[in-house]
Amino acid sequence: MQPSGTIPFNLLLFFGIALFSLFTALAVGGYLVYAARFSPRARLKRRIGAVIGEGVVAGQGHEKSAANPRRRLIQAKLKELEKSQKKSTRRSEIRHLIQQAGIRLTMGQFYTLSVISALVAAVGYLAAGFAPIGAVLVAIPAGLLLPKWFLKHLGKRRRKAFTKLFADAVDVIVRGIQSGLPIGECLAIIGRESPEPVGTEFRLIVEGQRLGLTLDDALMRALDRMPTPELKFFSIVLGIQQQTGGNLAETLGNLSRVLRDRKKMADKVRAMSSEARSTAAIIGSLPFVMIGLLFLTSPEYIIWLFIDPMGHWMIGAGITLMLIGILIMKKMIDFQM
Repeated sequence: MQPSGTIPFNLLLFFGIALFSLFTALAVGGYLVYAARFSPRARLKRRIGAVIGEGVVAGQGHEKSAANPRRRLIQAKLKELEKSQKKSTRRSEIRHLIQQAGIRLTMGQFYTLSVISALVAAVGYLAAGFAPIGAVLVAIPAGLLLPKWFLKHLGKRRRKAFTKLFADAVDVIVRGIQSGLPIGECLAIIGRESPEPVGTEFRLIVEGQRLGLTLDDALMRALDRMPTPELKFFSIVLGIQQQTGGNLAETLGNLSRVLRDRKKMADKVRAMSSEARSTAAIIGSLPFVMIGLLFLTSPEYIIWLFIDPMGHWMIGAGITLMLIGILIMKKMIDFQM
């Protein structure tokens, strides 16, 4: 016998299972909608449709897609590029990052820098007067993560510089084709006259062709060094034009307009998120400013934070929470265009 006024356990279990099933269905449905509309592959298809002058509409029938040879070639080219990128990720990640950063660095030099960064972090930790047992916990992440983060930072900065100048390079190719120059000569002109890193990448493409590589293979290697959506669009356009022909100057002109529109949108997003970035900078610098002011006004009050073991743990916890907050705010204002 159950007390009056209580809900039976079976009924509670039923409602719990029903709510869990509902939330699971909503989560799966939301993920499927996100993957169909906002995933990198979906965005790439929409951009390619804008470049070739055809809208890539989600949910089109298979028969309609198969009836369009040009669209079928684009899909095949996308699959080929995805397979090549998966193969490149299986290689040494460090070599790949060095290649994308555009610096001359051997694996031995990279490991040497990793050891040096670990030693510097450990010495700095001990010099600050913290407990020696924590030196290993500081040295290992510094040696393993800091050099890799530095390579990723260099690669990201190089990709931004490439994207900023790539539209001008495409315009040069368009004008060269309209004046009657072959595509190979247009690429050579960009390699000679464009600033870095666009000039370097196009010189490597031209040199690869001179050594016997096809244009598709040379562009695949360029995508390994510079994995940007803009260069992927460019390689798809050239690959399809070699197979089907057509007005390459008009297609590349559409690509140039898309690239410039994307840059305008990125600048607009950066301007709109400037307030959030300023707020993050102010909040991040406020603890250090307050510690400095307390050192000037009441040093005997703040010194215990650095000489007491509990103060060391409080400093570590505060820095960890600040880093987590900075990363969250960075993700919130980092929009992928």
